[in-house]
Amino acid sequence: MLKKLNYLNVSWPLDFTALFPVARPIIVEIGFGNGNYLIHLAQTRPDCNILGFEVSSQSMTKAENKIDRLKLTNVRPIHSSAETALAHLLEPETVTEFHINFPDPWFKKRHHRRRLIKPDTVALMTSRLIRGGMLTLATDIVEYAELAHETLSNTSGLSNALEHPWARQMPGRFCTKYEAKAYREGRRAHFLVFRRDETAAPHAPVIKEVAMPHLFLHSPLNAAELVERFEAQRVRDGEAHIALLRAYVDARRDEAAFEVVVEEPTIDQHTMILLSPRAEANQYIVKMTNLGKARPTDGMHRAVAAVGAWVADQHPEAAIMETKLR
Repeated sequence: MLKKLNYLNVSWPLDFTALFPVARPIIVEIGFGNGNYLIHLAQTRPDCNILGFEVSSQSMTKAENKIDRLKLTNVRPIHSSAETALAHLLEPETVTEFHINFPDPWFKKRHHRRRLIKPDTVALMTSRLIRGGMLTLATDIVEYAELAHETLSNTSGLSNALEHPWARQMPGRFCTKYEAKAYREGRRAHFLVFRRDETAAPHAPVIKEVAMPHLFLHSPLNAAELVERFEAQRVRDGEAHIALLRAYVDARRDEAAFEVVVEEPTIDQHTMILLSPRAEANQYIVKMTNLGKARPTDGMHRAVAAVGAWVADQHPEAAIMETKLR
């Protein structure tokens, strides 16, 4: 059986030698849907290793089952958003081709942050391409094609590989399920193809894990008293948005667990932060737990700091003694 991979259980950055039996150029599909295009790439490009990134658990399961059934060894699907994969999993100049098929346009203003083709994300993709590497985008929405062409054209390191902003057809292209549906409903496809050129690409080193965050504090209040005082709150610290949702107590151990959601530009994480007693009276450590398999990022450091600051604020004699935070 294919080992199920997601951004929480793979190395940051990816170790290609652990994923594939043979070293080959890397092709990436972002948002592979039912997996048919991903598998087509694996079958028709045996000289390459294929990575697919997808946020839908259902799509992941379908793709994994198909790959298992066909016994393909040069393709690996990974459960991850594009932003997380580009920022944390892929190093600069490691990808030969990016394929993006019919992404959601997210036209409503409040949804713009979810859009794949936006300057920051395209800059990341460009930095991950090798010189001469290709980025291919297909869409059935002319407004999205226009927006994508403008964004791609304005990205340092990319040049249009076509004579026109986009092509209406790509000879020999594998037709995806969504693409066939668009044709049946009378919508035409637009294909954009850009090449990584010799000009400088945006500087975007891979974001690796940092040291595990923790801090030590003194408080006359025990865990049960702290949990009784707790109210949900949101904290913004730099680019991190931190939601402290709930608090739970284990009075027997004098421990409190704080449920948190940490949203950063490249990753969202849902986990617990633990307040646990030390040997000295009225002293505690605040640290990450393994629940949710969260990775130590700058945002998680800020979340631990937010919990520590809240605890220290609950009593005039409470104080943070020492921190191991970024």
